[in-house]
Amino acid sequence: MTAISLPKPRPRTQPRTTHRTAFGKIVLNEARLTLRQPQGLIGGLAIPIVLLLVLNAIPAFRQPAADLKGLTPFGIYVPILVAFSLAMLALFNLPVPLASYRELGILRRLSTTPVPPSWLLAAQGVINVAVAAAATLILIVGGIALGAPAPKNPAGLVVTLVLTIAALFPIGLMVASVARSANTAGIIGRVVFFPLIFLAGLWWPRELMPAGLRVLSDASPLGAAVQALQDSMQGQFPPAVPLLVLAAYAAAFGYLAKRFFRWE
Repeated sequence: MTAISLPKPRPRTQPRTTHRTAFGKIVLNEARLTLRQPQGLIGGLAIPIVLLLVLNAIPAFRQPAADLKGLTPFGIYVPILVAFSLAMLALFNLPVPLASYRELGILRRLSTTPVPPSWLLAAQGVINVAVAAAATLILIVGGIALGAPAPKNPAGLVVTLVLTIAALFPIGLMVASVARSANTAGIIGRVVFFPLIFLAGLWWPRELMPAGLRVLSDASPLGAAVQALQDSMQGQFPPAVPLLVLAAYAAAFGYLAKRFFRWE
C-alpha cells in the first residue's frame, strides 16, 4: 500500500502576530491620548526637571553641608526628585485615565469586543514605565551635568527603580479601583501623594528629620525608595530593609489591585 502523506499543520503564528499588532495599536492610541492630555506628563516629567533647575540655581544648595555628611543639598535632592516623578506618574498619570474610561463607559464597551480589557491596562503600564524611565534618565544625567554625584552602584539603582515602580503603580491601580470618576481619582491621588512626598524628604530632607519622623519615612514607599536611591548614588548596594519595604508594598498592593480593580 502506498503511504498517504498528510499535509503538515501550519504553524500558528498568525494569531500571535495579529495580537501583537492589535496591542501595538492600543499602545499607540493611548500614547496619543497622553500627549493630548499631558497633565500626567507635566507632573511626572516637566515639574521635576524644573525643580532640578531651580534647586541648582540656589547657591546654598551647591555647598557641602556637615549635617548632610558632607554632601550638597542639590545632590541629596536628585533621588528625591526621581521619587517625586515616579509618584506623580503612579498616582495621577495612571489612575486618572482609567477612572475616566470607567466613568465614560469605555471599559464596559471594550469588554464586549474581542480585545481583552486587560490590554488597555497593560498599554497604560507600558506608557507610564517608558515615561518613568525617560524621567529618571533625564533627572540623573541632568543632575550629574549640574554637579550632582553620579550613581556609584548602578545595579543597586536599577533594582531600586524596579521595586519602586512595582510598589507605586499598584497603589495607583487601587486609586483607580475606588474612584468613580477622573476628578475623584485626582483628589484621591493628591491625598495620597502629599504625605508620601513629605516623608520622602521634598520639604525636609530625610537626613534632618527627627527620629520618630524618620521611622515613618523608612516605612513609607517613597521614603524607602529615596533611602535606597541615596545609597546607590553614594556607592553601596542598598541595605535589605528599604528593598524589603518596597517589595512588601508591591506584593500587598499588587494583590489588592488584582482583588478589587473592576472594569465597570
